Amino acid sequence: MKLQIIFSSIILISSLVVLLELFDQENDLKLYLENSVPFVGSEIPKMDGIDGKGVKIAVIDTGVDFNHPDLLGWGPDGKVVGGHNFIQEGELPMDNNGHGTQVAGVIAADGQVKGIAPKAKILAYKVSEDGDAVSSDLIIKAIERAIEDGANIINISLGVNKTNIEIDEAVTKALEKEIFVVTAAGNDGPGNGTIGSPGKNFGSVTVGATYNNLTSSLVATLEVNEKPYTVIPMVGSASLDEPIKGQIIFGGYGKQKELSGMEVADSILLVERGSDVEGELLYFSIKEENAANAGARALIVYNNEPGIFLGELTHEFVEPGYQPRIPVVSIDREEGLEIKEIIQEENFASLNLFFNPDFVAHFSSRGPVSPFYIKPDIVAPGAYINTTQNNGDYNFTSGTSYAAPHVSGAAALLIQKNPNIHHHEIKSLLLTTSEPVSDAYGQEFSLKDAGAGRLNIARAYEATLIIQPPHFVMNLSSEKPIEEQVLELKSLNDSLNNIDVSFEGPDFIQFSNFREGNNLKIRMNALEEKFGDYEGRIIVNQNEDRYVIPFLLHYTEASISTSQQDGTLSFEIYHPEEWSFAKISVTNSKDGSTETISTNPGKLSTMNVYQNGEYWIQTSVKTEEDSFDAFDVIEVNSVLPGTVKPFDWFGLPEKQIGIIAIVAIVMGLVGLKISRIKQV
Repeated sequence: MKLQIIFSSIILISSLVVLLELFDQENDLKLYLENSVPFVGSEIPKMDGIDGKGVKIAVIDTGVDFNHPDLLGWGPDGKVVGGHNFIQEGELPMDNNGHGTQVAGVIAADGQVKGIAPKAKILAYKVSEDGDAVSSDLIIKAIERAIEDGANIINISLGVNKTNIEIDEAVTKALEKEIFVVTAAGNDGPGNGTIGSPGKNFGSVTVGATYNNLTSSLVATLEVNEKPYTVIPMVGSASLDEPIKGQIIFGGYGKQKELSGMEVADSILLVERGSDVEGELLYFSIKEENAANAGARALIVYNNEPGIFLGELTHEFVEPGYQPRIPVVSIDREEGLEIKEIIQEENFASLNLFFNPDFVAHFSSRGPVSPFYIKPDIVAPGAYINTTQNNGDYNFTSGTSYAAPHVSGAAALLIQKNPNIHHHEIKSLLLTTSEPVSDAYGQEFSLKDAGAGRLNIARAYEATLIIQPPHFVMNLSSEKPIEEQVLELKSLNDSLNNIDVSFEGPDFIQFSNFREGNNLKIRMNALEEKFGDYEGRIIVNQNEDRYVIPFLLHYTEASISTSQQDGTLSFEIYHPEEWSFAKISVTNSKDGSTETISTNPGKLSTMNVYQNGEYWIQTSVKTEEDSFDAFDVIEVNSVLPGTVKPFDWFGLPEKQIGIIAIVAIVMGLVGLKISRIKQV
C-alpha cells in the first residue's frame, strides 16, 4: 500500500515538474498537447475525414466540464449530449475535480486541443466527486444507464482495485449489447497481478500506460560487472550522448561531510535514500549537488524501504537557480544493497539514460489476472499527457486513466469507418496491429506488462483482416503434449488470398497450420518435456500487412481432462508421480463465477453447471514432494433448456439464501427449546 501511495503522489508531482520545464523551453501549449495524439497514428484517419462524427462515448468518471471551450455545450447540440449525475441527483454531471474532463479531452476535445476523435460526442456519468472514492454500485448503475442511452463506447478510467463480480457482470451486459468497453489497467504497478475490476473483465479492452512522445520520456540502464539492474531516471535528469562507465563507490547518504574525504572523482556514486539523522530532509537535489561537487559523474540512490521509487530533482524547495549537473537514478533497496556488497571489491559499471517513448510506465498496473487470458490487452501513451482541465484550463498529467481514452477515441474512428463492426472485431483490429514495446535493454515487454503492444491507430485503420481471437492461451501437459487452436479470419475487402503464417515461440514446440475456409487451424506439439510458462506470437501476413497474435503457453507436468454430459462435468487428473489430493476450480467465463471441489485418486470427481458456454478449469495436484498446476478449457453445450441453478428460483444470491437458511435453522432450534421449556 505504501508503494502505491508513493507512486500515485509522484506521478502528479513529476508531471507538474515536467510541465514547468516544458513551458520554460517553449511557450506554445499546443505543441505539447498534441504529442500523444499523432504519435499513435490518428492523423491518417483524419486525412480521410474520419474524426469520430456520429459516435457516442460514455465517460464514467467525475463528470465533465462542458463549459470548457474545447468540450463546449450540454445537450443535443453540445459536445456533452447527455449523461447522469449519480453523486448529486437532479443536477447536471459537472466535473468539480478535473479527472473526467481530462479523460474526455483525450477522447474528443475539439478546440485548441484536438482529441483522438474530435467530432465524437460525450455522455458524462458522474460516479465520483474526487476520483478516489468510487462506489462499485455507482459504476454499475452508470454502465446500465450508458446502455440505455445508446452509447457506442464506454470508457472507465476509474476502478476498485480488486475483483468485483458485479462490475464485471455489468461490463459483460454492455458487451452483449455490442458496446465497446475500455478500462484503465490502474496505477498500482510495477508489481504483478495489480489489475483490479473492471480491468479484469475478459471481454473489455484493458489499457496500460507507456511514456509519451516527449524528450522527458527517459529510461535508464545500469550494468554492474555485466549484470543488469532496474533503475529509474529521476525527474530533472537529462539524456546522455553515451553511457557513463566507471567504478561505483558507496557514499553513505550523500552528505557533503561524508564525501569530503573520499576519492569520488570520475566515479558513479551509490548512496542511500534519506538520512541517518531523524527529521533531517536530505533532498535528492542536495545529494546530486554534493555528488557533483565531489566530482562524481553520476548518482544512484537506493531506497531506504522495500520497493523502487520515482524521485525528482527539481521541486519547490530547491535553491533558486539550481540545475542538475549529473544524471541521477533510483533503484530498489534489495538491488541497491546487492550492489553495495559487490563494490567492496573491484567493479565496473555502465549507466545510460536515453529517450524511449514506447516504454511501459512503472506505475502501470500489470497482469496476470487469470491463467486463461491475457491482461492488459494493449498499452497507449499515459505519461506526461496534456489535456483539458476544469475552468477552461489545460493540465499535464499521467496515469493509465489517460491511456484508456486514447483507445476509446481509436475505437470511435473505427466505428465511424465501419458502422456495422462488432466490439470484438474492433478489439482484434486494435490488438493485432499494435506496435511492440521494449524495455531499456531492448527486450520486448512481457504480455503481463504490455499485452499485445502499443496502440497504432493508423495500422488498425488501414487493416483489412480481422482475426479472432486476437490473443489466446494454450494448455499442454505431459499427458497431452499436442493442442490445436482455431483462428477465425474475416476480410474487410472480401479477400483471404495471399495469407502467410509463421511462428515465434519456444524452440521445442513443433508448429503447423492449415486453412479450412475462414478458419486458420494451428497446432502446437511439445517435442521435449520443458515444463513452464512461455510466450510467443503467431504472425499472419497478407500482402504488405502484418498481424500479430500473441499467445501464452502453459506446459505442465500434471494434467486435467474434462468431459460433459447433460450439464455435468467429469474430471480426470493425471500426474506421472503418485498424487494424494487435488483442488479443482471451475470458472464460468461469462460472469467470472467460480466453484471449487476437492478430490483424491479414488474419488469420482464431478460438478454440475447450469449455463452453456466456455468454462475454465484449473487444478492444483498435490504429490508427496510438491504441488503442480494444470489447466483445461471446455465449451459446454449439454445443459438442457430450462435447467435452473438451485436457489435461482428465489431470485436471490446463494450467499443471501445461505444466511436466511442459517437464521431459519437457529430460529427453529430456539423455538424448539422454548416449546420444550413450556412443556416442563
